[in-house]
Amino acid sequence: MSSSGQALSVEEIDGYSPRLPSIARTGARQRVMMLGLRGIPSVQGGVEKHVEMLAAKLAAQGWGVEVVGRRRYLAQSPHSSGHGIRVFSLWAPRMMALEAIVHTFIGVCFAALRRPDILHIHAIGPALMVPLARMFGLKVVVTHHGYDYDRQKWGGFAKGMLKLGERLGMRLAHGRIAISKEIVETMGARYRVPVSFVPNGVAVAPWRGESGVLEEFALGRRRYVLLAARLVPEKRQIDLIRAFARLGDAGFKLVLAGGAEFETPYAREVKAIASRVPGVVLTGFQTGERLTELFANAALFVLPSSHEGMPIALLEAMAYGLPVLASDIIANRALGLPDEDYFPLGDIEALAAAIAGKLGNPPREEKILARMAHVEATYSWTSVAQKTLSVYGALKR
Repeated sequence: MSSSGQALSVEEIDGYSPRLPSIARTGARQRVMMLGLRGIPSVQGGVEKHVEMLAAKLAAQGWGVEVVGRRRYLAQSPHSSGHGIRVFSLWAPRMMALEAIVHTFIGVCFAALRRPDILHIHAIGPALMVPLARMFGLKVVVTHHGYDYDRQKWGGFAKGMLKLGERLGMRLAHGRIAISKEIVETMGARYRVPVSFVPNGVAVAPWRGESGVLEEFALGRRRYVLLAARLVPEKRQIDLIRAFARLGDAGFKLVLAGGAEFETPYAREVKAIASRVPGVVLTGFQTGERLTELFANAALFVLPSSHEGMPIALLEAMAYGLPVLASDIIANRALGLPDEDYFPLGDIEALAAAIAGKLGNPPREEKILARMAHVEATYSWTSVAQKTLSVYGALKR
């Protein structure tokens, strides 16, 4: 395997602990395997984005990074993601309730053959396999990305299994990470174990020119409201469509960028309701230059979700300097936005009024630049990588 660049010494990374393992000190490449996601690169999902960005940073620091993804989301196996990261696509059943856990079981067995220095499992569902990984003698780190048992799509049995995965992951992993301070505090109190806070980061690709996506969907610059999210019940696209419908003909469109892995009743309902409201545009899943152009030219970003771990899409919108609106759930509140950037979850009338207010009063340029600078300084993927490596390094002492 090749890394994406020459390995940096410990001292070349600002704030990096000198006790962390590095090629310069050990003379050997450390290897981490990431498991518990659909795959990378450019696969829809918050965990997928987190792993894609983190893996690139770790590879740049000289770590050997292997990512295990699910075959139907990936083009070939094995292959390089383009960042010096090796990606393996393994089979998983195409069933919503079984896909993640069966794939993680196969992935842990694969890890037992590959023998990475660290097996990094992402999300509490896949953490059900931590006991198996321990049985194989693997060093395991688990990242808690959010309370997945609160997602509306799961029934009672699935919620119980997710809670069990959380318990096993927190109690049996060698290292534990959570992406929000609230999760850190809750897990520490619930399981009496140390949990490291490593938030999501954000990296914004500069808009280099027209990709054709605005022309394809007849969108004008600064003339549409944007939500970029999967079509799942907790993202509450239907709330946003209904609020948008109350605006009448305001000269703006509503763009819902995102798709669904499975053709669920919720996805069908979103499409049916959208078809009856003038100005609603469903673009499907977008990535790369096309998604960049959608963010860069939106008038407003809205995240009406009922469940988040730490909302990467909201951070990305802020990094583009967009005015934003978010539901007042704990995960969104944790970003510390002004009160006027929040609305009560599920309150359609309040959301409609907030959208109208934001569109009628666009922010001044100095406020846009200040928000962009704040996000860049606070949510750096380099910082995420440093904190993650601190967790890895603690396992070697």
